[in-house]
Amino acid sequence: MKITAIRSDKIYKKMISAKVEERDNIYRYELMKPFEFKWSCIGMPLKSEQEGGYDVVMASTIGGGFAPSQINSERTSDIEKISSDDFWQACENSIAKTLHGFEDNGISLPTQEYIFTVMLNDLHNPMSKMTGDYCGDGGIPGYIIGTIIPNQESLKMLPVALAHETNHNVRWQFMQWNPNVTLADMIISEGLAENFAAFMFGEDKIGMWVKNTSEETLNTVIKPVIKENLYENDFNKLSAYLYGDEIMAMRGVKSVGMPYCAGYACGYQLVKHYLEKKGKSIYEATITPTADILKETEDFWN
Repeated sequence: MKITAIRSDKIYKKMISAKVEERDNIYRYELMKPFEFKWSCIGMPLKSEQEGGYDVVMASTIGGGFAPSQINSERTSDIEKISSDDFWQACENSIAKTLHGFEDNGISLPTQEYIFTVMLNDLHNPMSKMTGDYCGDGGIPGYIIGTIIPNQESLKMLPVALAHETNHNVRWQFMQWNPNVTLADMIISEGLAENFAAFMFGEDKIGMWVKNTSEETLNTVIKPVIKENLYENDFNKLSAYLYGDEIMAMRGVKSVGMPYCAGYACGYQLVKHYLEKKGKSIYEATITPTADILKETEDFWN
């Protein structure tokens, strides 16, 4: 198994030293190109055919990050915080331990090469304020991205988020992504990933996307609505139930009355219930089809 780190800290430093007009292409061809297949899966080219069109540079701020033009001397302090070899090794160790854990439990992984990086997020970007100081993206097998607003806590917690994202990486090697993916698929995927992170690092390390939801809100507000919409497969609609109104409002999606990351909190508790009820390991559960988990957790909705 091969895990390759794309050292964003070194690329960011190169961008700072470059002329402003050169930064887009350094970002595009040195930081983003290793993930080109991932971007192609969501219809995002490295470079738009039209000037100023949709591509990796235009999309750089959508999830809370900096535009390449913003990578300047003002970012030096944050870049230094993610420049430690120990930090990058901790990130790689989290990914490696996750992947090897599956293989040690008899689960052979079809994907054997993985690329990861860590991107700086902008404290003042509204999306960063919603996702917190650390987050990630691991939905396409072989590609894992962590995002961070570096501080003492987030530097320690990013490896936890990377375990979550690597769990996604494993599950989607066995569950074929398709246009008919449902809300049930998504909440179970998120629930498995966060339960896995808790298994690896301790339940006290679960993210704000789960721990900020009270039991009362879960039972009286979230669960009844999620239950009624489990088989929703319109991606904008299911995303509203998954992420909640605050995040989806930033994307121009109509409110559905869901609190912050409702589907994440629901999925976490659903999968936790499944694991306790069936006595299965998180490794086995990760590659269990959505329908099988739903069948065994009908009592969760009572």
